[in-house]
Amino acid sequence: MNTHHKKDITRVIVGAGLFVAAAMAEKLLGLKDIWTIVAYMIPYIYIGHETLSKAVYGITHGQIFDENFLMAIATVGAIATGEYPEAVFVMLFYRVGELFEHMAVGRSRDSIAALMEIMPECASVEGPEGIVEIDPEEVSEGSIIIIRPGERVPLDGIVLEGSSMLNTMALTGESLPREVAPGDKVISGCVNINGLLRVQTTCEYTDSTVAHILELVEDSAANKAVTESFITRFARVYTPVVVVCAALLAAVPPLFLGNWSEWVYRGLTFLVISCPCALVISVPLTFFGGIGKASRRGILVKGGNYLEALAMAETVVFDKTGTLTKGKFRVAGLYPEGIGEEELLYLGAMAEYYSEHPVGISVREAYKGQLDPADIGKYEELAGMGVKAEINGDAVLAGSARLVGLAANDTGTAVHISREGIYCGHILLEDDTKEGAAEAVAGLKELGVKETAMLTGDRWAAARRVAQMLNIDTLHAELMPEDKVAKVEEMLKGVSEKGKLVYVGDGINDAPVLTRADVGIAMGAMGSDAAIEAADVVIMDDRLDRLPEAIAIARNTRKIVMQNIVMTLGVKGVILILGAFGLVGMWAAVFADVGIMVIAVLNAMRMLAE
Repeated sequence: MNTHHKKDITRVIVGAGLFVAAAMAEKLLGLKDIWTIVAYMIPYIYIGHETLSKAVYGITHGQIFDENFLMAIATVGAIATGEYPEAVFVMLFYRVGELFEHMAVGRSRDSIAALMEIMPECASVEGPEGIVEIDPEEVSEGSIIIIRPGERVPLDGIVLEGSSMLNTMALTGESLPREVAPGDKVISGCVNINGLLRVQTTCEYTDSTVAHILELVEDSAANKAVTESFITRFARVYTPVVVVCAALLAAVPPLFLGNWSEWVYRGLTFLVISCPCALVISVPLTFFGGIGKASRRGILVKGGNYLEALAMAETVVFDKTGTLTKGKFRVAGLYPEGIGEEELLYLGAMAEYYSEHPVGISVREAYKGQLDPADIGKYEELAGMGVKAEINGDAVLAGSARLVGLAANDTGTAVHISREGIYCGHILLEDDTKEGAAEAVAGLKELGVKETAMLTGDRWAAARRVAQMLNIDTLHAELMPEDKVAKVEEMLKGVSEKGKLVYVGDGINDAPVLTRADVGIAMGAMGSDAAIEAADVVIMDDRLDRLPEAIAIARNTRKIVMQNIVMTLGVKGVILILGAFGLVGMWAAVFADVGIMVIAVLNAMRMLAE
């Protein structure tokens, strides 16, 4: 508990004591007239001087219609009509409500602020003069940094020397440490547990993972949810309207019925009841809590508007390679024609010798013999089809069925090979599905998501195999990036008015689709920078089972928001009517205002619970 909260609690306790003392003095000592006013004004001023000063400041600066103004005018009016105890109690209970609000907001901010601890203070850079510690923002790309046990990784990079375990919990929410060795990628913000690492940086600090995360967290508050924005606009219109209504209630009826003091009292009661602070406070607090809870699970949501949209997910569309599958192919079968299996694999590996495509790399890695690049003559990559190479003087084609002159095939992901125009067979490859992918799709259906779909540039056979394994409802394959956007546009037309379409991807070619979808979700650990930048939600550890968890958090957040709206407006509506007819007094008004605010804030704090 911070010092500010302790002061608030002390003020409430002392103020309550002074109020009880004033009430007892009035009853036991029989205080009259001026002494009664003095007895109650002491706790009133002690408790309410901040609220009164804020009200005066708002009036003088053109910001009149807020909760401070309502509390000030209601309590001053109560004093003017001789209702001293009620004036003090209204102000005391209002301060109690503010205390709960401050504590809830503080706890919510703490849950977000904990992420700020992932920012490293310095980086140990290796140079001609030895190891120098400098600010991570001053480290250039390609520098060699030393990360000792217990230190936080300052920048993204590749391990050159050493092996260790990394604690990634602050970034991904995953408690199990990750082992790294030479050649492995490390991301900034992780904690090096036990080994000395020598790392070459792959980017500058501004482009590092930790910088992107901090930027996302800091910017998330700026993107207000639709409900949250509506409540803010609602309060700006609602507050002056109820002030006018309260004034009319106090001034018009006594012109015909007399009894000015009674109608003024009813007007003040109406004013206290109608204060919208329960909504203005609890709705943003709930969304802030939801974003914080998601971040602790390794799910970064860029704003309350995206959290609210995620709650209404009706259709979820996936990219395949790297999203539903690992993006790392393996040779699943060799099907030679006229030559042996070993020779078929040799031709494929040689043809793919210079390829950086995942398919080509997998074929090359599957061949265990020696590959001599001196045996390769002319080499040409044919975009979208494969490669053409001269191997030991023979013209070899390796790639799609169309490249080697075959009709469209149904063999899945395959490298077809021909030599000197003679077909030699094909190498079948498979891309294994990610762990948790099937559970993620099943979890979405349990949450009531109406349709799951997959869009991929891969061949129909390979795509169909993955879709069937994961129980995906709809499949579209052999798509170019622009085709994916067109398909999403088409699918958006089929989404209901209240529903939202969510797209999940990880590649550079997914960025346009992520932007077009109602909610774009990127895989953060392995996803491209373009995809992460375009996405509205980032799953930091690439675990697909985080997706239904994110939707569940979003729906719970929205449910609590709607509970508070219905409860607040319902209770206030009933008591407003009763107050206008004089059936309830200031005590009921206090409950309808501050009491409901406390209940709403406590309800909102449920989002902060683990």
